[in-house]
This record gives sequence, structure tokens and C-alpha cells, in this order.
Amino acid sequence: MQYINIAKWADYAITEVKFNNDRTHINYVKRYKDMGNNFDDLQTKTRQNIIYDIHDGVTYITAFKKKDKDGKYQGTKGSPVKVIEIDGAKYIKTESNNSKRDNLDNLPEFS
Repeated sequence: MQYINIAKWADYAITEVKFNNDRTHINYVKRYKDMGNNFDDLQTKTRQNIIYDIHDGVTYITAFKKKDKDGKYQGTKGSPVKVIEIDGAKYIKTESNNSKRDNLDNLPEFS
């Protein structure tokens, strides 16, 4: 997928999420490998995969995709994704707060 992206933002960009039934935890994300001038290799990963990756030094950012007038996707940079531990539970977030729920910039949801 070709995106207009001048510099590499992170190792991966998360563009969509799928929540659990209670909407407190993200079960799955859709991520692209950030190639610097485009995003490639769309994958669906579990929340736990993302937590493990971040602990291993892999960087993530949120990104919003939209089509330009020519029908090509453009990526808009979001926020860095981090793991926040609250009362022994780990959450993936873009905001450092004490909310016991995952939060990734209100990315669109997939089913």
C-alpha cells in the first residue's frame, strides 16, 4: 500500500483495532510495516503480540489512512504507542493515564 510518508515514523503503524465485548481491551490490531516512503505488509496481530514487541524494543505509532483525490491512500501520523501497567495489567495506549482500558487515538474499528 503506497502512502505519502517522507521519513520513517516507527517500525510499524497501527491503523485499525478490534475491541473485546466490554470495549476495555483491544483484542487485535491491523499493522503495516513502515518502510519510510510507504507502508507495506499488512498484518493482523493480537494485543499481546504488540505488548511483547514493545517490550522487545519494536516501535509503534498510530496512523490514519484516507484516500486522496486520485484514490491512493495517504497516511496521517498519529501518536507513539506505549505499554502502561496499571494494577498489574498491561494496556496499549497513546496517552499516559490511569484509565484501565486500551486507547489508540480512537482508530477505526474492523470486524
